[in-house]
Amino acid sequence: MRFRVQLDMFSGPLDLLWYLVRKHELDILDIPIALVTDQYLELISVLEQIDVNAVGDFLELATRLMEAKSRLMLPRHEEEEEQQVEDPRHDIVERLLEYKKYKDAASMLEERGRQWQQRFSRRVNDLPKGGVDPTEQPIQEVELWDLVSAFARVVRDNAAAHPSAILYDETSIEVYMDRIRDRLAHQPRLAFTSLFQTDMIRSQMVGIFLAILELIRHGQVKVCQEELFGEIWIVAETASEQQSPALHQEDDSPGSEEAA
Repeated sequence: MRFRVQLDMFSGPLDLLWYLVRKHELDILDIPIALVTDQYLELISVLEQIDVNAVGDFLELATRLMEAKSRLMLPRHEEEEEQQVEDPRHDIVERLLEYKKYKDAASMLEERGRQWQQRFSRRVNDLPKGGVDPTEQPIQEVELWDLVSAFARVVRDNAAAHPSAILYDETSIEVYMDRIRDRLAHQPRLAFTSLFQTDMIRSQMVGIFLAILELIRHGQVKVCQEELFGEIWIVAETASEQQSPALHQEDDSPGSEEAA
């Protein structure tokens, strides 16, 4: 089974780093570099399985994180402690602060655009020509990195249960998409982890993960998460409006207390 996808939807290495900072509610000026580096490497290992040729930018930042981690772990001599040594995280923090500034500006403009849409009616000649390509739309609801993080846990648990083997799966992504749609036709929602079994080979898990992303991008399903680090639920888009209120009432549903 050959996978070739564009990773533009993952927004880049600084987006992943900013996600980890927000997820763990870290002080951006005092990032625990060991924690962030380990989780960053775990998530880009998932991206490498999807498309190893498209993660060069992620690896460049990974190198910087590992270098900073190594420098912070090295013992310092008394002379160095007396001197003011530059924090090895300084460059990374500066880049992240710059990214946050533009991220906040983009969010502000997006919110302003929504407000203007409520105040002014759209004229007929303002409508886009030729429709909108669903594959070009960003993934909403649960953040994309939440899905990658959940998939990384699935891969990690599966690898712990079974030694790695060189096996390949020839099933197309379209087949996995059909299987997920069939299950949703009989169930109101699916737990993300329920789509993976412990006896699956890695290429099968990657195929299912890509199928989920394609279904989301085409607007056929939506995903939601009731609590931080909790289970991610997949709901058919046609039934999402009816099912979404119930998602916050079923606190005892399986997988709702899954840890990161």
